[in-house]
Amino acid sequence: MAKRTDIKKVLIIGSGPIVIGQAAEFDYAGTQACLALKEEGYEVVLVNSNPATIMTDTSIADKVYMEPLTLEYIAKILRYERPDAIVPGIGGQTGLNMAMQLERKGVLKECGTELLGTSSRSIERAEDRELFKEMCQSIGEPVIPSEITYDIDEAVAAAGRIGYPVVLRPAFTLGGTGGGFANNEEELREIAANAFKLSPVHQVLVEKSVRGYKEIEFEVMRDSQDHAITICGMENVDPVGVHTGDSIVVAPILSLSEKELRMLNDSAIRIIRELEIEGGCNVQFALHPTSGEYFLIEVNPRVSRSSALASKASGYPIARVTAKIAMGMSLEEIPVAGGTAAMEPSLDYYVAKFPRFPFDKFTSAPNILGTQMKATGEVMGIGSTLEECFLKSVRSLETGVCHLHLAKFDKMSSGEIYEYIRDFRDDNIYAVTELLRRGESVERLHEVTMITELFLESIQKIVDMERKLSDKVNDVDVLREAKKMGFSDKYISRLWHLEETEIYLKRKKHGIVPVFRMVDTLHTGKYIAYLYSSYTGENASRLSDKKKIVVLGAGPIRIGQGVEFDYSTVHAVQTIRRSGYESIIINNNPETL
Repeated sequence: MAKRTDIKKVLIIGSGPIVIGQAAEFDYAGTQACLALKEEGYEVVLVNSNPATIMTDTSIADKVYMEPLTLEYIAKILRYERPDAIVPGIGGQTGLNMAMQLERKGVLKECGTELLGTSSRSIERAEDRELFKEMCQSIGEPVIPSEITYDIDEAVAAAGRIGYPVVLRPAFTLGGTGGGFANNEEELREIAANAFKLSPVHQVLVEKSVRGYKEIEFEVMRDSQDHAITICGMENVDPVGVHTGDSIVVAPILSLSEKELRMLNDSAIRIIRELEIEGGCNVQFALHPTSGEYFLIEVNPRVSRSSALASKASGYPIARVTAKIAMGMSLEEIPVAGGTAAMEPSLDYYVAKFPRFPFDKFTSAPNILGTQMKATGEVMGIGSTLEECFLKSVRSLETGVCHLHLAKFDKMSSGEIYEYIRDFRDDNIYAVTELLRRGESVERLHEVTMITELFLESIQKIVDMERKLSDKVNDVDVLREAKKMGFSDKYISRLWHLEETEIYLKRKKHGIVPVFRMVDTLHTGKYIAYLYSSYTGENASRLSDKKKIVVLGAGPIRIGQGVEFDYSTVHAVQTIRRSGYESIIINNNPETL
């Protein structure tokens, strides 16, 4: 199916200010979408209120309205601009909710503006907890026992029927805002009061808790011809109970059997087809660690926070493809990385995403994690082994650590650390590593934390290498092994009681240097200048005769440093290229453009 020629002007709604749960990933998505639509010859009108984003730069859209993202202001813009269409799923939950309001209030109909891509009916079925439950039951997909409630007394009664513990999930909120776990009526009433207040439709799902299950995500894509593919499967290191934005996430999925993987992947494809979503979609599952029983947690019928991670992890531009599908193009018609968007990516490397938390700024705030997101940003490490990804990610966080080691746990007894990790906390992975260092077993740590054994075993390999390095000081073969595992020169120098420069010089002398491998998940053989370092494999980076300038990115979003530096980085790269130089960007933040 060819792209729409009856549409000339398209409106995109941004995601507004950076808030916890909605950050640079939606600027990334919105910018990709604007550029993709302009590429196809459409006039793009953008409305957003955030001056720090690259999205609101005048080079991204044909017209930029810097206005509040409210019904009143966007309705005025619609009545003035009279766009032929609006793409709802690009600006995160803010953009999606606003598009739905415009539809319900009749503004889109009044202005002759068509809602493109995923229909309002499909969005409602995915976002409204009651309609979502009915949809799942109609196609035989297992959903967690739950009840829709509209006031606190209804919520208390529902919890009594379902049985504690329960989790509360307000409808149409972002990043788990207003939700939480309740172990008794007192806790439920306290959480429910806020949940009903924050839900724009005053609707809260009371759901049986499946805390401790594995949390699995799939990014899937579908066009109007019903061609659906899986872009990326991701697995949370933390079990269900921690918001996925606060979890360490790994791709590809590693701990599932082929049967389990196929079962969940097939389910995700069934769901995107049943909802008739056109574009990208995120599907989240809870999987029992041993029985294979699974439940659907939720579906995001839009480009989501996970979409930016999946795009960078797979090299597949989800937002760009979503925008073109909205304009009527099929997956086969959209070129991607030397192939087409219909080709499913296949990863031959590992990816780990680590969240960046604000507790260094808010030292008195409890660092206990739950269903409401607390991370301000994230980093991504790509490597040839899972251990390398973990260690790269830790170093990228810019929290003053270079390894899976925090000094605060050195002074705590093992009993105190076990008590500490009974709650989900932002630094649990360091505490777990310290217990493994002290000889505690993977089995016991799994029982306490419900972290999948595979990930604990990966941390155990790191601990074993620490011991090996300590036992074999200056051993070149052990040094080579440690570098393949992702150990930093800085941490090795501590174990060997040498200067960091001595480790570096020793490596160079013995040819232990990194190569740069290429992200080519469609395996087309075409050169793609998207690279990561590794101490295994062959170098894929090609050198040109051009003069080169490196731009260092700003790393993860944290309090005091956000998308404004992504904005300046993008402009720097564009200026360098216009001036005839080769531009090279080095960064570790998967959310940014």
